[in-house]
Amino acid sequence: MLLFFIKTPVQIKEFGAVSKVDFSPQPPYNYAVTASSRIHIYGRYSQEPIKTFSRFKDTAYCATFRQDGRLLVAGSEDGGVQLFDISGRAPLRQFEGHTKAVHTVDFTADKYHVVSGADDYTVKLWDIPNSKEILTFKEHSDYVRCGCASKLNPDLFITGSYDHTVKMFDARTNTSVLSVEHGQPVESVLLFPSGGLLVSAGGRYVKVWDMLKGGQLLVSLKNHHKTVTCLCLSSSGQRLLSGSLDRKVKVYSTTSYKVVHSFDYAASILSLALAHEDETIVVGMTNGILSVKHRKSEAKKESLPRRRRPAYRTFIKGKNYMKQRDDILINRPAKKHLELYDRDLKHFRISKALDRVLDPTCTIKTPEITVSIIKELNRRGVLANALAGRDEKEISHVLNFLIRHLSQPRFAPVLINAAEIIIDIYLPVIGQSPVVDKKFLLLQGLVEKEIDYQRELLQTLGMMDMLFATMRRKEGTSVLEHTSDGFPENKKIES
Repeated sequence: MLLFFIKTPVQIKEFGAVSKVDFSPQPPYNYAVTASSRIHIYGRYSQEPIKTFSRFKDTAYCATFRQDGRLLVAGSEDGGVQLFDISGRAPLRQFEGHTKAVHTVDFTADKYHVVSGADDYTVKLWDIPNSKEILTFKEHSDYVRCGCASKLNPDLFITGSYDHTVKMFDARTNTSVLSVEHGQPVESVLLFPSGGLLVSAGGRYVKVWDMLKGGQLLVSLKNHHKTVTCLCLSSSGQRLLSGSLDRKVKVYSTTSYKVVHSFDYAASILSLALAHEDETIVVGMTNGILSVKHRKSEAKKESLPRRRRPAYRTFIKGKNYMKQRDDILINRPAKKHLELYDRDLKHFRISKALDRVLDPTCTIKTPEITVSIIKELNRRGVLANALAGRDEKEISHVLNFLIRHLSQPRFAPVLINAAEIIIDIYLPVIGQSPVVDKKFLLLQGLVEKEIDYQRELLQTLGMMDMLFATMRRKEGTSVLEHTSDGFPENKKIES
């Protein structure tokens, strides 16, 4: 998944704080960046804007693409809502009705309506073809700063307000149909594609609500040190991302809601977006910096066959020169190349070096290499770092190797130490994976069996020591005595 294999980030300087980043749902997956009084459209790999919308009298907010990627809607500080065609520059529609800044806009599922929320405490529904206001909701008692529309039902949309509430509105009933209390001013809301789960962010909390159970709170997360400002969901729905003023992006698993990864940035984060298939992550910050990270391609480049150059003697003697009888041929010693795991160790890529020697082809054919790398990492004091942060599949490889070779006397001292480190690291997460738990039980049984075996050996060794001591006490002592004829004679004195 996304959170790994990230290239060096590209940083782009905007004119002001980046309040919103939104990716187009359609190829070529360009993204809109809202900063100051401009909206810039960037290509996925471009560092300069390919298009700019600047027809705003004051600060622009929340530029959002329509589902087909052809239209873009944005709010502004003066209370206006403007609709743009991506292929043009002038606004197609202008919706006037809010009296204060519009901080959230979105397209409904039918693509023909726009919902907006503003600092005048109101939420409005607009008709695009007629440029008219259809409905106005006045149920919030403070600024409406975030919102989103359902991707399945064109009549449902969500808004979050500084009055600490998140409300679901239905255009067919002219009123809210659901309201939940977040407990803090709500900065961002996110609706899962299925429409069954709602995520709200405000203060230091990220909360997940079950909409099918009437807004029941499922989990409350408090992993940031400052206000959480933005939320984002991965393409597969398996990862939830949150950005905060503490300059961190946290990545949660949507199955366990545990933090599985974290990104650090140079300034407070205001906006966050993921590209199609999670190939790119874009983060906007308060200092106007836009950080763009691309995931490395996993496809290996096809290596072209290297053309062999003529030998040195070809240039001196000629191509057809034959060795003479008196000539002395000196062969240049072949250059020895380091193995890949040795190169990783040389460049301090400790986790990668361990991954290479834990490959099944290495652990089965040459387990002594795997043990030697583990011993070297332990000698350097970085074995714990190399073993930490592994997923279920990777930790299974490690446990399989320990189970297979722990009982071998030549490997036991190194692998027992590695087993203790693994248990210390992954003890808090035992119980989350049946596969890993089963392997830990096998390892436990193997260690107990080895302990019993060692105890029996010690008992046998003790009995043998007693036998040897008894034999030494009963063994006679030899002395030399002279006979009458002057020759020495051995005599045995019993002890």
